[in-house]
Amino acid sequence: MSSTAGAGEHSSSSRPVRGKEREEGADDSNRKVDDEGDLSLELYGAEAGWVEARTSCPHLPAMPAASADELARVPAPDSQCSRCHHPSENWLCLICKDVLCSRFINKHMLYHYQETGHCIALSFSDLSVWCFACDSYLDAQSILELRPVYEVAHLLKFGERPPFRSLEVLDLSSGQNGGSSSSS
Repeated sequence: MSSTAGAGEHSSSSRPVRGKEREEGADDSNRKVDDEGDLSLELYGAEAGWVEARTSCPHLPAMPAASADELARVPAPDSQCSRCHHPSENWLCLICKDVLCSRFINKHMLYHYQETGHCIALSFSDLSVWCFACDSYLDAQSILELRPVYEVAHLLKFGERPPFRSLEVLDLSSGQNGGSSSSS
């Protein structure tokens, strides 16, 4: 696994770059003067440390089908790590439903992936989904296979269904034609 952010790691470079910290030759189109008269640079997307989640993953077939029995195995979001019993920063393996702590605690989810090859996990902290094999977050909104388990986790954590974006909006935002084709 590479050293990029993952399984709960987020970049800390999301603050605007100020004055002399600004890189030489940086595009000035996003510069502005703040309330104190300092120049700042507003960064967007990956430049600001944001991560764009993948909308597909070749490892999804490793997940069991989202049957009622399988979804009933999703534990409560306040479940402890099954190895060290740490109460927070835990992840749910979407292959075997084991709950293990993040790399910020004792790295048990990372070790689980290395030992078993189970590469897809859901964070109980923010309900993000990570694929260790792809070394990337996965978009539970646009990947239909992730929606059922994401919905159960959201219900368990917040007591209500998640506000899913419509698939038509997802298709438009990704530049894909929503299944309808027109002849030109």
